[in-house]
Parts: sequence; structure tokens; C-alpha cells
Amino acid sequence: MVNKQQTMSTQKTLFMTWLLVLAGVCPPALQATGFRLPDQDAFATARGEAFVATADNPSAIYYNPAGITQLKGHQVRGGTYGLYLHPTFTSPGTGKHYQNEKDLHGVPQLFYTYGPDDFPLSFGLGVYSPYGLSTRWPHDSGFRTVSTEASLRYFTINPVVAWQVCPSLSLAAGVTANYAEMDLRQGLFWPTQPWDGFKFKGDGWDVGYNLGLLWKLHEKVAIGAAFRSTTTVKLEGNTESFNDVPIPGLGLPAWRERIPARANFPFPWNAVFGISYRPTPQWNFEFNADYTGWDRLGTVSVRQHHAPLVLPQEIAVPLQWKASWYYEFGVTRYLNDRWLVSAGYIFNENSVPDAHYLPVVADLDRHFFCVGTGFHGDRLAVDLTYQFGYGPSHTVRGSALSPIGQSADGKYKFLSHAVLLTLGWQF
Repeated sequence: MVNKQQTMSTQKTLFMTWLLVLAGVCPPALQATGFRLPDQDAFATARGEAFVATADNPSAIYYNPAGITQLKGHQVRGGTYGLYLHPTFTSPGTGKHYQNEKDLHGVPQLFYTYGPDDFPLSFGLGVYSPYGLSTRWPHDSGFRTVSTEASLRYFTINPVVAWQVCPSLSLAAGVTANYAEMDLRQGLFWPTQPWDGFKFKGDGWDVGYNLGLLWKLHEKVAIGAAFRSTTTVKLEGNTESFNDVPIPGLGLPAWRERIPARANFPFPWNAVFGISYRPTPQWNFEFNADYTGWDRLGTVSVRQHHAPLVLPQEIAVPLQWKASWYYEFGVTRYLNDRWLVSAGYIFNENSVPDAHYLPVVADLDRHFFCVGTGFHGDRLAVDLTYQFGYGPSHTVRGSALSPIGQSADGKYKFLSHAVLLTLGWQF
């Protein structure tokens, strides 16, 4: 039998561990602050995502739905964002280097628009992933009991309606039906061996909305603005803890325990403003300022169906993220009526403070450089883009300790290579 003092000590230990697990609920983003994915179209990404004031293909459903009033007839556009993601960690104690073991990712998207002739309304439907990814670190990283693995899958179904108020002004609104699934894992007691672990997995739905404005101030100047609402997904799932090796010092035998659990997880709001300048029909320059309200991620509460053997039933988890900006610049050169080339640059601010830093987030300031080309025919459009991401080394100090004294302290770097291919068809 486990005596009362040992049980209380064990409860405190696993409670602290659970806090660290949930603080790491968000894996490192494919390209973004937190875990946001702004890369939804090869042409837009080639311009450094500076597209809100251009918005002239069906992916405008995501970037700025007011832009679909520029599109006539039926148009469909879809593709994939393929990414090699390479965050690295250097241990401050040993100087040893570690890297993410899940380095290849693919994110699809699909958009459809219909613009009737001589009618002020246009309609669209998008299916895409505005958030998500997965990451896994080796068990001997030095922070196994802080975090080891996390994944987020998030899909949005987004019907929109746009209204051309007058030839120079369009407004739009849409509804977003959002599905999210999270899967989180970490070690409990053993710093280097995979004999134990804690898992949380849950999924759920929520509904939000998005808005857009496109205003052509002059034949050479346009401004655009878009807004995406917050959502709070009610994740329903299970917690699971296990230890395959008894721990005599804590009076714990080997065990496995699975309990139904839920968590309301908030996703941020996002607003972007941009201005496009076209000095001639052959050139399009654009700058966007893009804000994400990550400060919504203050405290997340997780409630289990009943009190488990060594954990409290309900746990409040402080995350304390901060809001952050993208600064995006892009340029397109139209070579003729069919061919074009684009280039872009993005600066992406860090959202996660050192005090709450976890390797499964590994967020830091990043720079992205993009280049792409496209063929836009009478019916067929093909765009291909390459994106290089770089995060200068960021040294974390003073992050929270796990119960056995491990932390996320150390040096982190970020490197990524991505290719986007998008195909469009007009009919």
C-alpha cells in the first residue's frame, strides 16, 4: 500500500508534470508565430503573403474574401504546402545538438468561387488548414520530462459572400466551421528512457467568421483589410498515464490509467491591413501588417471525468503568450499576359516568453524569403514557389523546471525549406 505522505508527494509531482504538458500543447508552427499557417497559395506566398490588397484569385477566401468580386464565372484553385522543418536544440550542459524527428509536412488547400455576370454578389467556398503541425524530440534530449511530442490538426470549411458595393469598393463576410485535434505526449519520471509517459488526445468543433474589405483608391493604389474571429474548440478526449517500471522511492507500482477528459482551447483572432501599389500594369508592390492575438492564450483549464489516482480532477494551466506581428513585403513582375515572377520577405515575431518556453513550441523571431513563378492562361493557372525560413539562435534561460529538474533552457535555432504548388482552373 502507498502511505498518505507518499501519495500526496506523488500527486504534487504529477500535477506539476501535467502543467508542463499542457503548457506545451501547441507544437512549433510550420511557418508562423505560435502554430498559425498563413501559407495557403503559391502565388500569395511567393509575394511573402502580401496579398490582402491584391486578392485576385480564389485563395482570397482565406486572405481577403472581398477580393473574389474580381473573379467571374466558376474558378477552382487548390494545391499543397510541402515543408521540411528543421528546428534544433543545443543543450547548455553537454553542448550536444538535437533536432526535430518529424521534419516533413504537407498541408493541402482547396478554394472555389462563382461570380455571376452583371450581379453584385460573388460566392466562394474554401477548405484549408489555418493552424497546425507536429513535432517529436528524442528521448535523450535533456527535456524529456518537459515535453517530447505534440501534434495539432486544424481544418476549416469557409463559405463566403462578397458584395461589390461600387466598382472601387467590395465587402465580404463568411462563416468558418473549424475542427481541431490535439495529441500531446511527454515523459514522467525517467529522464532518458521511454518507460513512462503522459498523453492527452482530444478533438472538437467550433464556429467563427471572417470579414474582408477591398478598396481601390486609384487605378494604381488599392488597400485591403481582413479579419478572422477567435474560436474556442471544446476538445473531448482522454488522458492516459503509464509507467512500466515500478518506482520504490515513491511507492508506485507499474500502472496504466486512461480517463475521459476535456479542455476548452482558445484560438486567436487575426487582423491584416495592406496596401498595393501598381506603378505600371507590369508591376505590383505590396506591404502588409498582420497581427495575431495570441494573448488569448492565458490560462487553459483541463477537466477529467473523475479524479485519477495521482492527479487532480481539474487543472488550470498558465500559458501567458503574447500578441505578435508579421511584416510582409512582396513584388510581382508580369512578364506578359501569361507569365509572371514574384518575390517576398516576411519578418515573424516570437509569441512565447522564456518563462513558459517549451521545446514543442520552440517559437522565436524568424525571417522568410520567397520566390516563385506562375503561368496564368485563359483557363489553366499554375504557380510554383520556394520559401526559405531562418531563425537566428535564441538562448532560453529561466524556463520552468519539470519535477525531476529538467527544463527547456538552451539554444534554439530554426531552419526550413518549403515548396508550394497551386493549380487553378476557370470554367
